[in-house]
Amino acid sequence: MFQSMFRLADVRWAAAALAFFAAGGIAQLAGAPVWVWLPAYLACYAAGGWGPAWEGLAALRKPRFEVDLLMVIAAVAAAAIGQWFDGALLIVIFATSGALEAVLTERTADSVRSLLEHAPDRAVRITGGREDTVDAAALVPGDLVLVRPGDRVPADGTVTSGESEVDESTLTGEALPGRKAVGSQVLAGTVNGTGALEVRVDRASADTVLARIARQVEEASEAKSKTQLTIERVEQPYSLAVVAATLALIGIPLLAGAAFEPTLLRAMTFMIVASPCAIVLATMPPLLAAVALAGRQGVLVKSALMMERLAEVDRAAFDKTGTLTTGRPEVERIRAFDGDEVRLRRLAAAAEARSEHPIGRVLTALDEPAEATEFQAMPGRGVRAVVDGVELLVGHPVLLEQAEDDAEARATVAEFEAAGLTVAVVIADKRPLGVFGLTDSVRPDAAQAIDSIKERLGTEPRLLTGDHPAAAQRVAAAVGIRDAEATLLPGDKADRLAGTRTLYIGDGINDAPALAASHVGAAMGGTASDLALQSADVVLVGQRLTALPAAIDLARKARRIARANLAFAAAVIAVLAAWDLFGDLPLVLGVAGHELSTVIVGLNGLRLLSRRHWKE
Repeated sequence: MFQSMFRLADVRWAAAALAFFAAGGIAQLAGAPVWVWLPAYLACYAAGGWGPAWEGLAALRKPRFEVDLLMVIAAVAAAAIGQWFDGALLIVIFATSGALEAVLTERTADSVRSLLEHAPDRAVRITGGREDTVDAAALVPGDLVLVRPGDRVPADGTVTSGESEVDESTLTGEALPGRKAVGSQVLAGTVNGTGALEVRVDRASADTVLARIARQVEEASEAKSKTQLTIERVEQPYSLAVVAATLALIGIPLLAGAAFEPTLLRAMTFMIVASPCAIVLATMPPLLAAVALAGRQGVLVKSALMMERLAEVDRAAFDKTGTLTTGRPEVERIRAFDGDEVRLRRLAAAAEARSEHPIGRVLTALDEPAEATEFQAMPGRGVRAVVDGVELLVGHPVLLEQAEDDAEARATVAEFEAAGLTVAVVIADKRPLGVFGLTDSVRPDAAQAIDSIKERLGTEPRLLTGDHPAAAQRVAAAVGIRDAEATLLPGDKADRLAGTRTLYIGDGINDAPALAASHVGAAMGGTASDLALQSADVVLVGQRLTALPAAIDLARKARRIARANLAFAAAVIAVLAAWDLFGDLPLVLGVAGHELSTVIVGLNGLRLLSRRHWKE
């Protein structure tokens, strides 16, 4: 991680500035001669100051006077009156801020690149009965492609031949692979199962669902990165006011005939006491302390900005699979038509023992499997095997087409599917033997977390999922969510969150646009995809949903402390500046007051490091 960060020039310059500042500060405090610590401070100014100075000068052409340039001027002014430590500290603060912004921007670019890697580079195109391997990017609507077992689908399209099951969890969030046959829609980047498919391309590579997700993540992250901390929202008028006042303190007295040296000293003193060092530290220490405390409790908040935004959320929205549920299927209902459930479990486990399908692995664990012979996988349908001399078919309800006297079985399938369950049927010698209803188990702490978040935000949470409506309603009812939307594509989720102050919690690639577009996005650590982790602002490392309300409380407490610090810092600046403007503020007293206010707001913010501020 650190090696990749140091690939960025901004990070290297900030690290160099910090190192020079530390060397100069230690030497000065140790009483070393000026020629020892002064070169270190000069190097700190050069390493950390040229970037903000260049950006500040470039902004003048817009025209816009930014706080970057004001801080550099204040640092130079501090050096001019011998306050090298103060000036170097300002330089380090702004160099570090620029480095953090560069790291976040690079992470967004990396996440988009990693997403596009899910789409295969090559595809097998069928032309006139001949198979040719071509670049997937060269496919156009109307092309016919072959998707072999285990391959990723190269483009969005429609199945024209073959049967299989396709794992679409990365894009739709459905926990189990879906059956695909002639006429079914498939999406680029999804993984084919055990059958071969011929697919007619419907969209060019630039217009696939996967490519649209990448664009949405990039655009939403860029828009979010432009959001500023509270203090930065007033930087333009504040910077202009300080510069105007400083120039007035120099120009007006000189025009009135005042001496140059005391006039310049008064103006420089004003710039020092009015420099926003304490104001900058008013917001950062409490937010960063909250970030550190949350991190120790298994909640990784990626920046101080995201901690501030977490305090602003007024609603929560959740993904289903892997977020409110564990993402691991389990059998919830069993119905044996001959009344012998033990035999049904045993036969199903035996037939599925050699299956690679997720449902097959669940059914295999139901009982100690008996010996099966003549095993045959039927892509998109299920398996066939002979157990105890009985021919068994186990799998998708489509197998009932081969059964006799199937009325009760079809009614049971309809009942289970209406309850939001994934269904597997067992047929013995062409007669339905039983039906299994599988579901994705709900996390044990989900309902408690939903109640706590609802209490804090005062609004009803939402469930946004790409899964089927029945499955969505089942999970929503289990955790206490009234507002549930199903069959949503990734872009649909992002559209519903854009422009709101919603905290969104998800875990899959399909959640990445929503995580990026939401006011704050939180990903489930451990089970989340790499793209979700990169797009999220908060990562629940411990996968505890109950940590979210505690994090919201902590963020709100950090915001309260930051506002109190801002009020205090502004009051000190106002008093010192007024003293300098209308009285005779000694330089030593002005610097002491400025430094003392900086220390006070810093320590007040750092008290959030205490464990007592985390209540889960």
